Amino acid sequence: MSDRLNKIVTRGGDKGETSLADGTRLKKDDARIALIGEVDELNSHIGVVIAHLEKGALADLLTGVQHDLFDLGGALSFPGAPVLSDDHLARLEEAAAALNEELPPLKEFILPAGAPVIAFAHVARAVCRRAERAMAAFHRTAPEASLGLQYLNRLSDVLFIAARAEAKRQNIPEVYWRKEKSAGAN
Repeated sequence: MSDRLNKIVTRGGDKGETSLADGTRLKKDDARIALIGEVDELNSHIGVVIAHLEKGALADLLTGVQHDLFDLGGALSFPGAPVLSDDHLARLEEAAAALNEELPPLKEFILPAGAPVIAFAHVARAVCRRAERAMAAFHRTAPEASLGLQYLNRLSDVLFIAARAEAKRQNIPEVYWRKEKSAGAN
């Protein structure tokens, strides 16, 4: 493989603009650039989750998700390019179903706690929801982003289910929200 990124410091963004893959220059606060940043941040948070997981099916799944998110960011850098495919979406739906099979029904709201990897998965889920909101706003002007929007919606579900699955795997009780513990419960 040839060196594709041989110059990291370019100073090209010093005036508040950046380039898309096709050479188009956009302001760094443009909705497309903001969305690319949200997807990149999400990918980083998923990396933190993977770093705290044991090797296995869940780590492999999330590594695949990281590749999907890299594909998504790349597609967003090419205006008009299709954003992900039905195969990306199907893989997440299958993963959600498989992870959920072994879990007890959910009867209470769960707090993002219990163990570091569980909390990190919930942080990734929350960041995913933010990326999904940015994708929804972007989708209004870019209909080709429809599958990206669906993907992020499914991914937030997968991250929630993954947190639960990891709690079960580690035999860590889920932390439930309790109304009586809220300050407004009086």
